[in-house]
Amino acid sequence: MQRDYPLEKVRNFGIVAHVDAGKTTTTERILYYTGRSHKMGETHDGSAVMDWMEQEQERGITITSAATTCFWTPTYDPTNQQLKHRFNIIDTPGHVDFTAEVERSLKVLDGAVVVFDGQAGVEPQSETVWRQADKYHVPRMCFINKLDKVGADFDKAFQSIINRLTPHAVMAQIPVGFESSLSGVVDLLTMKAYRFEGNMGNEIIEFDIPEDLKARAEEKRALFVEKIIENNEELMNAYFEGEEIPLDKLKSELRKQVIANNLVPVFGGSSFKNIGVQLVLNAVVDYMPSPVDIPPVKGKNAKTGEEVERKASDSEPFSALAFKLAVDPFVGQITFLRIYSGVLEAGSYVLNTRTGDKERVGRLLQMHANEREEVKAAYAGEIVAAVGLKDIKTSDTLCDPASPVILDEIIFPEPVVSLKIEPKTKADQEKMGIALSRLAAEDPTFKVSTDAETLDTVISGMGELHLDIIVERMKREFGVEANVGAPQVAYRETILGNASAEEKYIKQSGGRGQYGHVKINISPLRELAEGETLPKNVKRDEDGFEFVNNIKGGVIPSEYIPACEKGFKEGMQRGVVAGYPMVNVSVDLYDGTYHEVDSSEIAFKIASSKAFQDAARQANPVLLEPMMKVEVVVPEEHIGDVTGDISSKRGLVEGVDEKGMVQAVRATVPLSEMFGYINNLRSMTSGRGQFTMEFSRYDVVPKNVADEIIKKRS
Repeated sequence: MQRDYPLEKVRNFGIVAHVDAGKTTTTERILYYTGRSHKMGETHDGSAVMDWMEQEQERGITITSAATTCFWTPTYDPTNQQLKHRFNIIDTPGHVDFTAEVERSLKVLDGAVVVFDGQAGVEPQSETVWRQADKYHVPRMCFINKLDKVGADFDKAFQSIINRLTPHAVMAQIPVGFESSLSGVVDLLTMKAYRFEGNMGNEIIEFDIPEDLKARAEEKRALFVEKIIENNEELMNAYFEGEEIPLDKLKSELRKQVIANNLVPVFGGSSFKNIGVQLVLNAVVDYMPSPVDIPPVKGKNAKTGEEVERKASDSEPFSALAFKLAVDPFVGQITFLRIYSGVLEAGSYVLNTRTGDKERVGRLLQMHANEREEVKAAYAGEIVAAVGLKDIKTSDTLCDPASPVILDEIIFPEPVVSLKIEPKTKADQEKMGIALSRLAAEDPTFKVSTDAETLDTVISGMGELHLDIIVERMKREFGVEANVGAPQVAYRETILGNASAEEKYIKQSGGRGQYGHVKINISPLRELAEGETLPKNVKRDEDGFEFVNNIKGGVIPSEYIPACEKGFKEGMQRGVVAGYPMVNVSVDLYDGTYHEVDSSEIAFKIASSKAFQDAARQANPVLLEPMMKVEVVVPEEHIGDVTGDISSKRGLVEGVDEKGMVQAVRATVPLSEMFGYINNLRSMTSGRGQFTMEFSRYDVVPKNVADEIIKKRS
């Protein structure tokens, strides 16, 4: 089969931002201008195409990332079919509770358009998505949106990007007019101004830069050009000798620097007022990478463990990453795949390297939010949904059975809020189990467990809103009515010191007995230096458990070592301070003995679990609590009340920033103090305050607070 679209003309990019910066409104404009939809949907009235879930439409927020495909020919040469490009776009949530959706999207995308509110500039979740994009080396461009708002300031928002995100941001445009008088933008490369007229801003009118903006435009252009050429000696010499650099050379060099993550061009406008969006699409074509512009994806050979590469080419062996699972009411479970190499045909068999099994791909779908279009094949560089895969999890690698490869996993943050849940009726009991397992398969930051003491079902997630949505989805999608308890903090435990322990597990009960004997040292987990790799006898997992196998001379036979490791992990599941799971502990198994007849896996597992618990009690164990990065936006007259209240919650105020007509208080506060904070804030500020919160880190709980927590648990 042959692809019908050249790979060089494909752009896989995401729209990412802080909640309420205008991501979905921007995406709706993109769909309209590319001809993908014929009516512009709006977030505020629940008609946005990409916000298709009922909860999204009711709440006016994006909850789940939505993928779509559309085509765009740049407006500077609209009749040139050679310039037509295919866009695979993912619109992601901005609310911190759904950060996993952004994480998995950035892992598989080649570029990102980061949207900012022109009044607020950089906000807490803007920083989070920026760090996520840094982690995956995703090239970016910025769109400062809502420049028509009262208090919007392009220069100030741009400066906040420089100060808080990256020194590599460069102005590619400046606005014409401000706030309600915003009428267009000036392109600093072409040195032309543009306004957007006609039905929904469809007509782009080019005009000369207004006199009062000429000096500013020339000054900003000089800075822009210098930034573009500073890594190109030939262009730099020509520029400083007074030569005018041709536009095509400037564009070509800017593209190279954006793809290398050396520059981040910044554009402006107002999606709601239909100003500037088409020029952002032109820039996606001009400066964002195609799959062939980014380095080949790296993985491991599933048989030998050696590092291998897969180039973005149809002729390479097939490899893809399953980055999202979803349940479609019409076709059942669908798996979103980013195809890195090769071709995938409907009806073909692929290897899942996690399970080692071959699976048949029943159908392939191209998604447009919640609509589907069936395709016969998908090619390198594409994003597609597969139907028919049975044993599949987020982050699984699918590949050609003849050329097995394991691609890097997506690492998701751990949940920080838990609550107990029980079905309302006997009939809901079985349905609840199915619903929870389906929802947990879809969302890697949603976990389901059973309380060992009470046997209650406990659900855990990234925040109150996250769990609220889960419970709502159970009711609407699965018909499950449930009673839920109050939110609980997901505490953890760790150790601050070193300790040793020895445990002999001996049991004689007539006939064959049980014998397991281990000696261990435990210590706090050490952070690896950059580029450092672990020795062969050391294993680490994502829960912060390190196992060091220092057994020499077979004093414990190798077949019992995995049982010891399992025992240590079991010992970590129930901490020694208040029974919370332990994290960030290194266990060194260095000695022991065995009995030729009585030793068994179960004996070594029990001995290891007991040894771990003994050692942990001696190693200065402490309770950890999730600390949240909080930003409270309030009118100036309420600053004193808000900062005082934060201090009373064991919070640390880190700074106060002016944001237009309001002040933003930045602080770090324990999660346990933040439940129900919105009601507090409203009463303090006569309903005028707002806040956002995201997980920052785990910190040691002060002793007096820890004593209270232990008392409640006992």
